[in-house]
Amino acid sequence: MNTAALLAERPVTALRGVGPALAELLAKLGLHTVQDVLFHLPLRYEDRTRVVPIGALRNGDRAVIEGEIQLAEVAFRRRRMLLVRIADGTGFVTLRFFHFSAAQQAQLVRGQRLRCFGEARLGPGGIEIVHPEYRRVLADASGAPPDCLTPIYPTTEGVQQGRLRMLTDLALAELSQGAIQDYVPPGVLDAFDLPSLESALRYVHRPPPDANVTELEEGRHPAQRRLAFEELLAHQLSLRLLRQETDKDAAWSLPRKSDLSERCLASLPFQLTGAQQRVWAEIAQDLERPHPMMRLVQGDVGSGKTVVAALAAVRAVEHGAQAAVMAPTELLAEQHARNFNAWLDPLGVRVALLTGRQTGKVRAALEADLASGAIQVAVGTHALFQEDIAFQRLVLAIVDEQHRFGVHQRLQLREKGQHEGRFPHQLVMTATPIPRTLAMTAYADLDVSIIDELPPGRTPIKTVVLPDTRRSDIVERIDTACRSGRQAYWVCPLIEESDLVRYEAAEKTAAQLAEALPDVRIGLVHGRMAGKQKDTVMTAFKQGTLDLLVATTVIEVGVDVPNASLMVIENAERMGLAQLHQLRGRVGRGSVESTCVLLYQGPLSPIARERLAVLRETNDGFEVARRDLELRGPGELLGTRQTGLMQLRVADLIRDADLLPDVQRASALMLGGPQANIAGLVGRWVGAGERFRNV
Repeated sequence: MNTAALLAERPVTALRGVGPALAELLAKLGLHTVQDVLFHLPLRYEDRTRVVPIGALRNGDRAVIEGEIQLAEVAFRRRRMLLVRIADGTGFVTLRFFHFSAAQQAQLVRGQRLRCFGEARLGPGGIEIVHPEYRRVLADASGAPPDCLTPIYPTTEGVQQGRLRMLTDLALAELSQGAIQDYVPPGVLDAFDLPSLESALRYVHRPPPDANVTELEEGRHPAQRRLAFEELLAHQLSLRLLRQETDKDAAWSLPRKSDLSERCLASLPFQLTGAQQRVWAEIAQDLERPHPMMRLVQGDVGSGKTVVAALAAVRAVEHGAQAAVMAPTELLAEQHARNFNAWLDPLGVRVALLTGRQTGKVRAALEADLASGAIQVAVGTHALFQEDIAFQRLVLAIVDEQHRFGVHQRLQLREKGQHEGRFPHQLVMTATPIPRTLAMTAYADLDVSIIDELPPGRTPIKTVVLPDTRRSDIVERIDTACRSGRQAYWVCPLIEESDLVRYEAAEKTAAQLAEALPDVRIGLVHGRMAGKQKDTVMTAFKQGTLDLLVATTVIEVGVDVPNASLMVIENAERMGLAQLHQLRGRVGRGSVESTCVLLYQGPLSPIARERLAVLRETNDGFEVARRDLELRGPGELLGTRQTGLMQLRVADLIRDADLLPDVQRASALMLGGPQANIAGLVGRWVGAGERFRNV
């Protein structure tokens, strides 16, 4: 049997010394096969290639030393410890062990020669090393130091570094020519000047003594870049394959069939910006195709994505079919339903809201009207793709705040629309602008449109960062704003993920503000309120019968009150940049200058300080997103349910952003050539295709 060719299939127990107990521990690190061991890469490296004279050791040095034991004793001070003094003629050092066995104590005796590695530090009796790595060496013939830098691997309790290095040695010994499949074709390797997979793996696991350690630890060595390139390529290919599959599907072609879209535009109380017109033209062109549209519309807070989505829904209605709009929260779904009704009801288009809270006869009637086609545009939460929901003919699925839904949830709604062998067009929107580097990786299965222009008349929002000790000043400012006919928001602290805690904090804050501002009309909105209650309060605020709205972060998206010119956010230091930017976008929607006050409780951590500084410096959502990506990483920026990106093992989307254009070109080369390597590459880095099954 050619074991070398089966490294991806051979279980880790095939390596010498790995039994069931160790295999269980290795599984916690994701190491199930010999190939997994090879792709478990070092976090950093240590130079143990030379022995340092003990007399040259300085406080803080991490070094290899060698010497003879002069003294070994068990001491009882605050705790029991084993003290071993070794010397090499240039000086001596004390080895201190707090945890040791009787067998260990019996080995460490006077006259024994040791080679040790650890961090030197200044102790009570001079330089010492606590719990060094060590091994005994013959007094007359010490073995040579390692001929490579020593890798330090990610590990778990019960698996020591020495064991991981031993397993890697065994795996590397099997890494001969052809032992592991290099799925990147030679043509691609040559085109982008990439080393082979085998040489890259050997180098990153066992770098030579003269390797550039700084370059390695920053992940910028060509060997590491080769692996990062392959990983990004695998993710790119997985999404491109998904797009290829959906492009094979049939969809209803939706060319202009009547003047309904034009009538909708004419009835709007505003004109579309140039960016909105451009994006609508791109969508309309997609809808004419006989294959499903897969388009992402990005736009900053308040850029007007919703009206563009409404025009797309009108195009579906022109063809006697249905559109569905899915939002991540009931509040946002309710806001969309109000907007769509305002725009489409005068055209005779029936819009209905479906949420998880609807029950009984109301729910049954809605389901019946949806199945019969009486409801032409359905707006709702994830309730739209529950089993008991059926559409007569769904030809367009609109998903808002895409980053809050995983790929699977978007595909579930798509499956709902499968009818007569055809699938609905998909339009996904996000008010969290995604930096180009991240969009190229996260949404490679989508075409991207950007609304990069705000409607005329919008004034820039001034952002102020203040400590909580200035709270009374802010209360006065609210009083002044409300007396002058303006309105304000007060967003309560996000202390923890409990709805109950948020609700109690909001009630307490509302009561305190009511006491401090007796002449200000105050409303309260939080996630535990019934839909009708929230609707009543929000309507009152929109109509101006309330001056101040105290709310939890449920108002993050979907609330549009042009007269609101002041936003106060408590405990801003606990929130992410994207969320703060979304909340800030609730003001600045009219012609009056607006202010967002970020209240914080000190002391601020360095990251919190930087985050608040970003908001003070810029109103540009794309710049905010770029800085957010740097501070938090891609997984959090996209949302924890966005699958795929959380598993990046080698690549870093910020560090390796310059690789992405070549990755895109390489994916096109591979998709245009033999397909044999693609499945292997995707399987190695993304997994066995779980996220793309049943597409």
